[in-house]
Amino acid sequence: MTDSAAPSSRTAVVSAAIDLFVEHGYDQTSVEQIAQAAGVSRSTFFRQFGGKEDVVFADHEVLLTETRAYLDQPHDDPWAAVCEASVRVFRHFAADPEVARRRYAIVRQIPGLRDREIVTVFRYERLFDEYLREALPGLDPLDAVGFAASVTAVHNHVLRRLMRGARVPASVLRRALDDVLRRYGVHPDGDDAAGDDLIVAAFPRRMPAAEVTRRLRGALGD
Repeated sequence: MTDSAAPSSRTAVVSAAIDLFVEHGYDQTSVEQIAQAAGVSRSTFFRQFGGKEDVVFADHEVLLTETRAYLDQPHDDPWAAVCEASVRVFRHFAADPEVARRRYAIVRQIPGLRDREIVTVFRYERLFDEYLREALPGLDPLDAVGFAASVTAVHNHVLRRLMRGARVPASVLRRALDDVLRRYGVHPDGDDAAGDDLIVAAFPRRMPAAEVTRRLRGALGD
């Protein structure tokens, strides 16, 4: 056995845990059994994970960190950046849907895991909300939280279809998120380059004022 905390070891622990949860049940599986099946020591398990719950949600912890790093990069369109972040998370689970489905089945069976899932979903929503407020100074908080909630809800709806066995490519989610952008009046379709001397702009009434300001500043070269 090894005390190595390499990513491959972490992946092996998650895989072993999911297999044991499916075969024996979540409550009936001990940390010792997971460590033995994964070929790591008990101390390595607790160094990598705080407990069995953390094994189930290990992917989300990594994804939240990666999503935050992605949003910290410069983006020309903050609204589109949030949507792209959502697609990136979806693609992670779609890359190995069988493992994702097994994990989903376990979560559905255990009330404590369902509660943890709700909290995890809210963490994504809050991350999107906070990013929009920072990227678009003056944005109405209701627009930020509403858009973040819409993106998260659409993402979860499409992901649940994947978890229930349907073949759902990322393009399905992207089209659904395009509809969210249109509802907020911030879809990039129809944006035209303006002349140097005169700018005539028309914006949907539903477009948040902060987004109107951002686009006008962009057209003026500010």
